[in-house]
Amino acid sequence: MTGANGDDGDDVARAPWIPGPRRSADDHADLTADLTADLTAASAADRGEEPEEEKSGVEPEPEVPVLTHGVLKSLLGAWALSACSAGETRAVEDHLTACAPCADEALRLRDAVALLHEDRDLDLDPLLRSRVLENCLGRRPARIPVPDWVTPYDAETARLDALLRDIGESEWHAPVRLKWYEEDRIVRRKATVAAVIGHLFAVDGLVSTALGLDDPLGHGTPELSPTERTEAFWTGLDRPPNRAVRGPWREQSHTLIRTVSFAGRGVADLTVTYKDFALPLRDSLLERAFECWVHADDIANAVAYPYAPPSGAHLHGMIDLAARLLPAALANRRRTGLAAPARELVTAGTPGRSLHLEVEGAGGGHWYIALDSPAAVGSPDRAVAQVAMDGVEFCQLLAGHISPQEAAAGQDGDREAIRDVLSAAASLSRL
Repeated sequence: MTGANGDDGDDVARAPWIPGPRRSADDHADLTADLTADLTAASAADRGEEPEEEKSGVEPEPEVPVLTHGVLKSLLGAWALSACSAGETRAVEDHLTACAPCADEALRLRDAVALLHEDRDLDLDPLLRSRVLENCLGRRPARIPVPDWVTPYDAETARLDALLRDIGESEWHAPVRLKWYEEDRIVRRKATVAAVIGHLFAVDGLVSTALGLDDPLGHGTPELSPTERTEAFWTGLDRPPNRAVRGPWREQSHTLIRTVSFAGRGVADLTVTYKDFALPLRDSLLERAFECWVHADDIANAVAYPYAPPSGAHLHGMIDLAARLLPAALANRRRTGLAAPARELVTAGTPGRSLHLEVEGAGGGHWYIALDSPAAVGSPDRAVAQVAMDGVEFCQLLAGHISPQEAAAGQDGDREAIRDVLSAAASLSRL
């Protein structure tokens, strides 16, 4: 049998030749030799003599040590990192042309070293966690899965916790400017990052008590409103809150998610009371996810941390909850004289006048808000006005971060109805 070039082929396959790594700038193996050579060359120059290399015109060959297979194999890592001396490098490369197993190992080590380039972005892909979890659950579904209606709360508490892990000790005391809409005006309150987490911890306790879990504020406090619970938590502390509040808040959120996941389907309709109003647990956790995102954004602004809105699906759910609450909020403002009287008398379940709410961007959609009665059904055929807004901007209105007058909305139709609905949306906000 002959090779492609006509020569006789070897009976044993030989490893492919692997080019050696370039000399590293931080290779210190030959510093002594290099320094001696430099001094010798300098001395020769002083005497007017030519260096030995220039005399011969040939660079001297490095002395190649005789090494065993085990020693050569142990040098492969240093060779891949360009950390061997010139003689060791020559010995390793001579060995690689004759030893296939070592040649394969050398190739793997060279590939690994290629991953260590300084210009490579070492930050993890922000979507890595979700992709890994999706892949794992696809291969082996969770024995007790988290219900779909709990995932917004799960996601937003996890995102906020990731933010809190990244900030330093001093940033827990950074000033956070809280604001919400109350009695047709924006109310402002100064707090710290730690105080905001304490606020979330205190209000989440309402969900805990609805599930039969311990109230973090103790007995006798479930009848307090969210704002009253927050004030009670803040004033009950011996010292200003610090980063120690993160642990109890995160453990409480984990406990809520575990409890709901193990409880089964019927728990979704359990009532959570907020003193002045009540929500089914399904909507309550969605509302808690919304507030978690809003306050996480407040914290991110305070510590100059980049923070993105929720995913489109979760944002759509939050907007849908607000759209379902708007008719009742409008009716409540009408009872207190803050909105125009109803123009039609409609019975439960029948169409009445409506406003077409068109939300654009991620999480967007179309909703028809009943104007004359919370029991009425919003209908496209009875729409007397239309409002078009970006999804995140509409949520800023719901959070009370912008006033109805500041909302850059595309408006068409009955101006009074538009004003009343936008004001009702802002009235859903609170501390």
